[in-house]
Amino acid sequence: MSAQCEVTSRKESKQKISFFERYLTVWVFLCIIAGVALGHWMPEPFQALGRLEIAQVNMPVAVLIWLMIIPMLLKIDFGALHHVKEHWRGVGVTLFVNWAVKPFSMALLGWIFIRGIFAEYLPADQIDSYIAGLIILAAAPCTAMVFVWSNLSDGEPHFTLTQVALNDTIMIFAFAPIVGLLLGLSSISVPWDTLFLSVVLYIVIPVAMAQIWRRWLLKRGGEQALKRALEWLGPVSLTALLATLVLLFGFQGEQILSQPLVILLLAIPILIQVYFNSGLAYLLNHKFKVAHCVAGPSALIGASNFFELAVATAIVLFGFESGAALATVVGVLIEVPVMLSVVKIVNNTKGWYESGFSVPNSK
Repeated sequence: MSAQCEVTSRKESKQKISFFERYLTVWVFLCIIAGVALGHWMPEPFQALGRLEIAQVNMPVAVLIWLMIIPMLLKIDFGALHHVKEHWRGVGVTLFVNWAVKPFSMALLGWIFIRGIFAEYLPADQIDSYIAGLIILAAAPCTAMVFVWSNLSDGEPHFTLTQVALNDTIMIFAFAPIVGLLLGLSSISVPWDTLFLSVVLYIVIPVAMAQIWRRWLLKRGGEQALKRALEWLGPVSLTALLATLVLLFGFQGEQILSQPLVILLLAIPILIQVYFNSGLAYLLNHKFKVAHCVAGPSALIGASNFFELAVATAIVLFGFESGAALATVVGVLIEVPVMLSVVKIVNNTKGWYESGFSVPNSK
């Protein structure tokens, strides 16, 4: 196997998953409990917050979403795009899975399970909304946590950075058309103006703000200034996510209490699509003789979702109390344990992956 993988990955600082991130599922469960309890006992404050809207955008949630997304986008160096040619096979596989397979496979799974197999166990008036939430969840590849998954699998850091920068660039232009197409195919009304507004609010503006901030930090204090900012902002980002979930479950509380089975049923198609897409990316990389240090993060990027963007978009398009918003939150709920299991599979199969072929110099 290529020595360059091992040398490059060890030269980088080995980022381990933080205590806060490792137990994200626990914090999400606590937010569910807190949100449901507060929404049940103190409904008036939640209703007042829900009315703070401009052009169908809830302002408290918009602020929280920016606090979530901007620190994550601050990590992205769009100048890394010139590295694409160095790992073109891995990049090609990941782009294929992210943009040509994942959103469409999730839509198919939504139709099979939510509209088909599980329909009689779900509230009929929310089925289309659940499918919409699943589609939105799968339509944007992960931006931030993927750096953690990549490091835990000894991923090639330049590939990971390049792939994320490329995905973010594509997302600016492709997210709205893909979501609109699949919602239309699912016979769900597409509020195009609101969809494009969500892209501007939660992709275009945060990307621009993060890049301006990043350049200012680098100019002022170099990589150390950027590193200090990211260390300080990491907990802020996750706290904003958890605060959004408290608000969301404050509105969703009564529905969840009356339909606890819904969360379990929504998790099933999400789990299937994660393992399907990660497995597909991993096997395609093996077929094209891509180095394991590239195939690992390729599989992880191919499977994970930009759930912060998904939550924001579902709320803007369908509202706090919608099935779409609930479906995206289920993605948050299972993200960490599921992706850690994919990391373990990638690491445990490294011997099999590397046996039987040599990696071409062009990767």
